[in-house]
Formats: sequence, C-alpha cells, structure tokens
Amino acid sequence: MPKNAVKMAKDHGATMIDLKFMDFIGTWQHFSVPVSELSEDMFEDGFGFDGSSIRGWQPIHASDMLVLPDPSTALMDPFIKEPTLSFICNIYDPITKEPYSRDPRNIAKKAEAYLKSSGIGDTAYFGPEPEFFIFDGIRYSQGPDHGFYEIDSEEGEWNTGRDEGPNLGHKPRHKQGYFPCLPTDSLNDIRNEMVMTLQRLGFHIEMQHHEVASGGQGEIAMKFNSLLKMGDQLKWYKYVVKNVAKANGKTATFMPKPVFNDNGTGMHCHQSIWKDGENLFAGDGYAGMSEMALHYIGGILKHARALNAICNPSTNSYKRLVPGYEAPINLAYSSRNRSASIRIPIVNSPKAKRIEARFPDPSCNGYLAMSALLMAGLDGIENKIDPGDPMDKNIYGLSPEELANIPSAATSLEEALDALRNDHEFLLKGDVFTEDVIETWIEYKEENDLKLMRMTPCPQEFTLYYDC
Repeated sequence: MPKNAVKMAKDHGATMIDLKFMDFIGTWQHFSVPVSELSEDMFEDGFGFDGSSIRGWQPIHASDMLVLPDPSTALMDPFIKEPTLSFICNIYDPITKEPYSRDPRNIAKKAEAYLKSSGIGDTAYFGPEPEFFIFDGIRYSQGPDHGFYEIDSEEGEWNTGRDEGPNLGHKPRHKQGYFPCLPTDSLNDIRNEMVMTLQRLGFHIEMQHHEVASGGQGEIAMKFNSLLKMGDQLKWYKYVVKNVAKANGKTATFMPKPVFNDNGTGMHCHQSIWKDGENLFAGDGYAGMSEMALHYIGGILKHARALNAICNPSTNSYKRLVPGYEAPINLAYSSRNRSASIRIPIVNSPKAKRIEARFPDPSCNGYLAMSALLMAGLDGIENKIDPGDPMDKNIYGLSPEELANIPSAATSLEEALDALRNDHEFLLKGDVFTEDVIETWIEYKEENDLKLMRMTPCPQEFTLYYDC
C-alpha cells in the first residue's frame, strides 16, 4: 500500500504532501512537506509534532507526538495551488509507539474492532446527513464593550426589502426552503460544484438540494459507508463544502443554529449492522426490522442524553433542540415519523433496512459521534434493551399529558455533560473510549464552552433586561 501511494504522487506530479489529522474537538489540522520527503519509510517513521498545541491533547511537559499517514487515504487535494497529495493520519505516542487514546480516528478504529470481537457483526454502516448554510458574509465580534453577529444572505427572507440595486426577490420564506426551483434556489450551481468535487475525490453522492430554512440552507446526501471510512469521508465533505463556498465568494457553516427563528442544521445518522454480507437489521418485526435492530434502538434511547454530550457538543446545539422546528427532541422511535428522535425509513429492500438517529448535529466530531452511537446500540443488543412501543403519532401535536410520558433529549450542554458523567460505562467496553477520554471531554467542554458562555452577555439579554 505505501508503494501505491508513492506511485500515485509520481503519476499526478505531486510537488507537496499534505498530512491531515483531527484534533480532539473535531477540527482538521494539517501540515505539508515537499514530495522529496515521501518514501515508503515515511509510513513507518512518521513525523513528530507538538501535541500540546492541539486542543484537548498533551500537556506541555509531555508534548511530543507522532503522526503517521495512512497510505490507503491518499487523495489529490482539489484546493491547494501546488499539486498536493493528501493523507489522513493516525496519532501515536513517540515513546511507546502505541496509538494515542485521544486520537478520534483511533477511537473509531477501536469501535469497529469491538463490534467484530463481540461476534454481533463485522461491519457497522453509517450514512450521516450533514446540513449546512451558505452565507454571503458573516460578521461577529465579542469584547468587554460589545457583542454582536450579523449574517448576510441574498437568500434571506429578512432581505426582501433591502436595496440590492435592484432587489430581484425570490427569497425563500422562513421554513419554506424545502425545496423550490430556481430562481428561488439561488445556490444550486454552487451545490452542484460541491457534488462534482466530491465525486472527483471518489465519493458516492446521491443527491443535493436546498433545505428548509431561509438564508441558504442546503444538504448533499452521501451513500453510506463503514464507520471509519465514513469518518474520513465526513471530514472531506466539510472541507469541500467550505472551500467551494469560499471559491465562490461565499462562506459555509455547519453551526447547528445560526439563524434565529428558523430551522437549525442537523446531521441525521443512518446506521445498520451487517455480518457476512447480510443486513442484521432486516426482519419481520415492527416496520420490517429485526429484534436486534429494535434492541439497538433501545440502547440509543437509553443512553441518548449522554450521547447528546458527544453528538450535540456545542452550546449552540441546544438552540436547535427546541420544539417547533422539526427538532427531534423526544426520545421515541417510529416508522416514517420525523418528529421522533429515531426514525425507521420505509424501504423495500432488506439490504436497505436501517435506523436513523435524528438528534445529532454536524458540530460534532464525526469519529466520536458515530463510535458513541454504535457503542450505545451494541449495549442495547447485548442487554436486550426494550425500546418500548413505537410512537406513530405526530409528537408535536400531542397534549401536555401525553408528552409527559415521553422522555426528552438534554436541553443544554451542561445537562448533557452531566448525563455523560453519570452514564458512560457502555462507552468503555473494549477500551473504545477510556475514562481519560471521557474526563478530558467533559473538562474541556465545561472550561472552554460552558464557563465562557455563562460569563458572556448576549444581545438578546439587552432586549430583555436593559430597562429592568
């Protein structure tokens, strides 16, 4: 495999090698070396770097880390000016040469290994659906004397009266962006360019479309893949969306709730378990699902509030998880029903049988989120957790008395982190997550997200309280 990567660099005339890896929180980091540094030994020897400068990783007194490129991930980067061969990398301890426990990609690899060792299945397939916004501009600033953000979108309904020299109208109304034709959908060509770029990278894209919100919300649907490969693909997806937007003078964001009073951005996550080429979620139970699939659902519902801390890891995530915006806040499952947090899509082929967790959002670290979902589902299978009766009614239309019997997702990041603190044994099986990973995640989020947000006045508070 290293030999093939070296040949690929020569065949494409690469002059640079780019080494990408994910930090603990979920952002791709990278550095580049000249192609003269590329050899088969590079995949064994790796490169040293300062782990103390990466969020959530090493203290300064033990900062040296080792990055080893995975030759199977070689792709030509479509955005760097110099012909550049890109690799996704794994992180190792330079002394013990052991995989680093806080490397998200390592956690995903361990989750796949745990599935195989359990005997339950040999492959977990995931199909995330990351939504995003494409804006014309974004301004934000926070200081001791001010705090503001301002979104600029030619598509925004709030700009129907703006002098645009001239204003040509055709702006999607709030909650009516799903999905009108051109000229109302003004971003079709940009999304097509994103699709073409992803396809040139070798990814299977199924469709693209405008999403519900006004202001430029969209989605590009990818075909499912195994957990680790989908974790890699998800990072390429976000990289392509952001860079194609920038190349067109736009800016793209995966922030869960950037637009007030309109639909937020989710990352519905389809998943199934297979063994020896057979989909184990197909059966003769409810909605054509197997008993195993229902137990898998039971595991996710049981641990959902702890999963929120990993699948919805930003304070902004909980601006999305509120009633009234198609947000899957109620911990129930159903066939077809998009108001439940777990949906079972209606499909004809047994191979397509799957469950869809609807509460995750794309601010998450994909490797961690999909690994955590798998571990929760496997816990449900191993302990035969009953998911209860399906909810085939419109949950948003239930009476307060009926709603009182349906548990809900966490309502804040603080609540989710408390749930994770008290419910994470299922994540520790097979050493997939470690106590250190869980503790570091909670501590980082409390110190860097919660503490800061508690201390920061927001503009809406001036509207509410300035004249108190």
